[in-house]
Amino acid sequence: MDKALYDKGLAQRKATLGAEYVEKSLGNATEFSKDFQSFITEYCWGAGWGDETLPPKTRSMLNIVMIAALNRMHEWELHFRGALRNGVTLDEMKAMITQITIYCGVPVGVECHRIANRVLTEQGDEI
Repeated sequence: MDKALYDKGLAQRKATLGAEYVEKSLGNATEFSKDFQSFITEYCWGAGWGDETLPPKTRSMLNIVMIAALNRMHEWELHFRGALRNGVTLDEMKAMITQITIYCGVPVGVECHRIANRVLTEQGDEI
C-alpha cells in the first residue's frame, strides 16, 4: 500500500462522502473486506479522485451519470449526496437527471428523482 496515496484518498473520500459514512465503512470492514476498503481508498479515491486534473465537482457529475447508467441506485444515492457536498447545484442535478432519462431510460430517471426528493427532504432542502 502507498501510504501517501491512501491518506490523500481517505481525505478526499471523507470530503465527498462524509467522514461519518467513511469511518463507518472502514470500521465495519471484516477481516474479509478490510483489504478491499484499503484498496478503494488508495486506488479509487487516492489515485482517481486525487488526480487534480478534474475538480471534485466534475468528478461527482460524471459519477452521477455513470452510476445511473449502471443502475446502481444505492451507490447513486451516496454519490448524489457527495455531489451536493462537492458543489453541484440543484439545477445541474435536474439537468443531469434529464440527460440520464434521455440516454438511460425513463425508469432510471424516475428512480433518480425519487432518491433525490427523499435526500433533499431529509436534508431539509426546499424541493
